[in-house]
Order: sequence, then C-alpha cells, then structure tokens
Amino acid sequence: MLSQALILCGGLGTRLGELTATTPKPMLPVAGRPFLDHLIQEVARYGITRIVLLAGRFGDQVVEAFHGRELYGARIEVLVEPAPLGTGGALAFAAGALDDDFLLLNGDSWIDADLVRFAAAFRAAKAAEPDLAAQMLLQQVPDAGRFGSVTLDGHHVRAFLEKSPERAGKPGLINAGVYLLTRQVLDLIPAGIACSLEADVLPRLVAAGRVAGIAAAPGSYFIDIGVPETFARVQEELPRVRTRPAVFFDRDGTLNRDAGYTHRVEDLDWMPGAREAIAHANTAGYLVFVVTNQAGVARGRYDEAAVLAFHRAMQGQLADIGGHIDALEYCPHHVEGTVEAYRRDCRRRKPGPGMIEDLLAAWPVDAARSVMLGDTEADMQAAAAAGIRGVRYQGGSVLDLLRQSI
Repeated sequence: MLSQALILCGGLGTRLGELTATTPKPMLPVAGRPFLDHLIQEVARYGITRIVLLAGRFGDQVVEAFHGRELYGARIEVLVEPAPLGTGGALAFAAGALDDDFLLLNGDSWIDADLVRFAAAFRAAKAAEPDLAAQMLLQQVPDAGRFGSVTLDGHHVRAFLEKSPERAGKPGLINAGVYLLTRQVLDLIPAGIACSLEADVLPRLVAAGRVAGIAAAPGSYFIDIGVPETFARVQEELPRVRTRPAVFFDRDGTLNRDAGYTHRVEDLDWMPGAREAIAHANTAGYLVFVVTNQAGVARGRYDEAAVLAFHRAMQGQLADIGGHIDALEYCPHHVEGTVEAYRRDCRRRKPGPGMIEDLLAAWPVDAARSVMLGDTEADMQAAAAAGIRGVRYQGGSVLDLLRQSI
C-alpha cells in the first residue's frame, strides 16, 4: 500500500502580489487555516502515513507550523531547499527521504480525487508494463485551449500541448498537479541543478512510453490558488466542496469479528460485507471513520503500537478493493486499567461521545446527514450524545445495512 507523499511548497507565488510578499503561497489562510493544512488532511485520509513538505522561500514558516507533527494520522517532515531548484531539482534534493514509490503534489492546488484508486490504477498498469515510471492525474476541462493540455493514447500519456487558440472552446485534459512516481524518475534529474519536472523530465519519459495518465471523475472539483481570482473563490468553495456526511463505524463486532481484546493482525477477520460497505461509502462520497474502545491497552494485554499495526492492516486490505478509512480513532483508557498511564475515566471511551466529537471538530462533516453503525448499546449512546443518528448492527451483511441507512 502506498504510504508516502511529497508536497511541493517552494513556489514564489508572484501572481498573488502582496499576499505572498512575506508568506509562502501554501501557507496562505483558507477558511481560517493554511491551505496546506487542508491539503495535508486530504492526502492523509487516503491512508498516507508519511508526508514530506518541500519548502523554499520563507521555509522557516512551514518548518515552524508542521515539522515533526503528526496530523490526521500522518507524520510530517519538512525539508527546505537551499535555493530555488524547480520541480525537478526539488525532487532530486529530497531524494534521500523518498520511498521507491510516492505521491507528488503541488502545494497550491487541490482536486477532489480518490488517491487510493489512483494508486491502484498505477499498480495494475505497472504489473502489465514494469517499465512505467510515472502516472499523472488529469482533469477534464471544457476549454483546453486556455491551458497546456495532455493527450492520451489508451492509458499512456503521448504528448503535452501548449496553450493554443486553435483549441479554444474545445474540451480536453489538463495536468492536475498530482503524480505517482517511482525512484526511477530521479535517475533523470541531475543533483543540485534547477530543472522542471514538467518541461525537462516528463517529456523524456513520455517519449519512451513510460508515463500513464488517468482522468479524475467527470465534474471533480479542482482549483489552483495561484491567482487572486481563484484565491478569493477558494475561501467559500473549498469548505463547501469538502464538507460531506460521514459514516462512523464501531470496529470489533461491527467491521471485524471480536475475538476478545482483538489486536493481532492475524486475527483480522472481516464481518460479511464490511470491506465492501466501506468502499461503498467511499464511492457514495461519505467520509469513513472508525471509533473503537481499546481497553486492552489499559489492561496491559497489548500496547498502542499493536492497535496502530492492526489499523494499518485494515487499510492495506481495504486498499486491495479500492477502499479506505479516512481516520481511525481509539480510546486506550479504562477506569479499572492495570496500566497506570491509561487508568482513568475518559470522555472518549464509548458510551462517551468524545471520539465522535473530536472527529466532528477536526473534519468537514455534515453531521445532520451522518450515521453511526455499531453492535452495542454503548455505540448507540455515543452517537446520540454526539448528535449523530445511530443504527444497530445485529449480524448479517454490513453492506446491506449501510445501503439501508444512508
């Protein structure tokens, strides 16, 4: 499963004038928080656990805000390039921190696209063509003449076309600024020299037939905040587009069979239709959250690392069918715990609503249209206390129950 993303944050942002005179473009506020925070949350919700931010001018602001933090389940590292190196040179600068396969995103644009399915498409294409080195996410626009556009032959990118009045008013595909790259791409970039991924590196790979392209779903929201007009629009548009209903799932007994203090990856046994229910909620445009009591930590039966490993295994098995959980919350506390550090009464422990409330505070959730699926009365009480509709799971297909409930 893909686990790393690199976000480029080094652009000068000159078209925004005074807005970027003392602030990096990705750090500009959108709906009360840095645009980059929105982007990190969007990337992390697809199971990405490590995010590298590659900063440039005013990089100290990015370091102060994000370096060493864990946000939305992802650990954040910030690298600051010593001089502007372009998108290609930036990649070479970050080479020591990169996995064999990683996502690359521009820090000044946002697109509503399922990155788990984007990664799955690349895995499938690469299995058939091992020489593939990159995949681009593309966006369909009604007037491709206004942009530099991309042509496809099947799933292969065949050419990059410059802006042209001849194509004015004609639909086409443009680069959405999201890539899945292998480290083979780094072999084409000389270290320490400024160069452009788009102009100097990708065309060579395209000529060799080594770049795949996949279009986002028709109508997907896409915005680049690089000009005053779009920066003004994004203030209202992004919160509206990102706000969606959520399905809150209990874990043991609802998504997986409860073996009693279930924590070993080898004991992960999905309930009928549970994985499919999560994938269905993803496709239907719902956020998917897991809220689970894990008193076994407080009772000394296992540690928090075991909980996290179990959750990584869930994400990996979901990715196999194109699904994902946006965030997983757990409460390790119990008032009768034998481990002193975890022995306390906690509002996050169901039937307390704390885990649900924390998710409602951190994520753009339409609570009125959201639902909680769980197998115990404590799940229903937690949902009610948080103002979420509760639906009791009593066996059978989780997918069928979800379809009846949303």
